[in-house]
Amino acid sequence: MRIISGIYKRRRFDVPKSFSARPTTDFAKENLFNVVNNLIDLEGTDALDLFAGTGSISFELISRGSKEVIAIEKNPAHAAFIRKVAKELGTDALQLIQGDVFRFLASAPPESFDFIFADPPYALKELAEIPSLVIERELLREGGLFIMEHPKNYDFSSLPYFDQRRVYGSVNFSFFRKESSTKEEKTDA
Repeated sequence: MRIISGIYKRRRFDVPKSFSARPTTDFAKENLFNVVNNLIDLEGTDALDLFAGTGSISFELISRGSKEVIAIEKNPAHAAFIRKVAKELGTDALQLIQGDVFRFLASAPPESFDFIFADPPYALKELAEIPSLVIERELLREGGLFIMEHPKNYDFSSLPYFDQRRVYGSVNFSFFRKESSTKEEKTDA
């Protein structure tokens, strides 16, 4: 696992081969964050990383200036790895919750995050429900961005706030943007 940019740029961490997590590839992550940088300023943001896996996205967000990142990871070995990397980096910007993503989504307060990333296991039977849960719970703040990584056979374009879909190799990302009301008012004028 490699951090692409920011204060921890080029830092590498060896992910145990026994992990079942499928980390976002460096190629996909680099392209993803090139797009993200044009959509939202990550400096000072509050972010949520659902199905954190190795913590790759969480650490990338922290490296790029997110003020706080809440990472949700159920697997104890993966959570231990995330804790270990956070300790090695010496960051206190990461809040790791070892638990169930769906429980967290049910209890999270509305409009809590500027940026949300979800990379569920592709075989997860509830995968298709995740964008709706995030949107219905109104977890994004005005001007916020939610990105869902998913297999190619999913189409979320009919959901509210859907903005675009990006494909990098076999990796698909659906972007959802909650536009601020002042921007919408300016557009209508």
